[in-house]
Amino acid sequence: MDRFSQMEVFMTVADEGGFSSAARRLGLSAPAITRAISSLERNLGVQLFKRTTRHVRITEAGARYLDDVRRILGEITAADEAVTGINAAPRGHLVVTAPVLFGRLHVMPGIADYLKEYPDMTVDALFLDRVVDMLGEGVDVGVRIGQLPDSGIRARKVGEVRSVLVASPDYLNRSGIPRSPNDLTKHTLVAARAGDFSPSWKFTVENKDFTLKIRPRLTVTSNDSAIEAAIEGLGITRVLSYQVASDLADARLNLVLDEWEQPPLPIHIVHRENRNVPVKVRAFIDLLSEQLKGNATLNPRAA
Repeated sequence: MDRFSQMEVFMTVADEGGFSSAARRLGLSAPAITRAISSLERNLGVQLFKRTTRHVRITEAGARYLDDVRRILGEITAADEAVTGINAAPRGHLVVTAPVLFGRLHVMPGIADYLKEYPDMTVDALFLDRVVDMLGEGVDVGVRIGQLPDSGIRARKVGEVRSVLVASPDYLNRSGIPRSPNDLTKHTLVAARAGDFSPSWKFTVENKDFTLKIRPRLTVTSNDSAIEAAIEGLGITRVLSYQVASDLADARLNLVLDEWEQPPLPIHIVHRENRNVPVKVRAFIDLLSEQLKGNATLNPRAA
């Protein structure tokens, strides 16, 4: 196996976190993967992975080498695409990440269309309610909700969402409608430990922020569960507007204190900073961007 192939094997083992899963992804035997890594370590004179009977963990030297390998293989791919032509059909593997509920509602349809259009592509969809280290975890494309920090990623804005308070009509009929954030201290609250969980809820009045420390009666691990609890009449919860768009439209939930909402949060499609964007990445971003910009839930003017 040549050095280029060994580097591909090394990157796949690091991304998959194991030799067997890397072998399945590459269509090779487990012994072939083991020999490739052993040969690479021998040539480099360093240990790239720590192996036990149950786990494979990348070493500090391996992690540093992985950054360079990603860059080198990315440049080789870009060079190949430049020679074969920009109109060449995408082929290979793509790793995509997004928040859990957003991924299920708005990214999966794009992935499905992408796989139908490009039969030589495979996709890993990592739907997680945390900020993923795109370089460290081998992610090609991500969807981020909220302000972006300064970093080595490129971004394309595709919409925006609001942080909203909602409750069921039944709950509001029983408990009354809060007229200001301070009224929430008299209400039953439901909180979700997902994403950027905080024991405080922020509001805006006359361009000034107001923070209220909450004492939820029910705390759950996902936004889905918090929304279901609110629909069942258990209290008021705070979620993002896209997460309850259908429930608001069907009157299962009502907005609460919407005049106190903070400014909308932008939605971006992001990818790693690169001189030449691979065809497979560019094609997916273009497809998903068109779908999200045409979604009235995320872009009201698209309605």
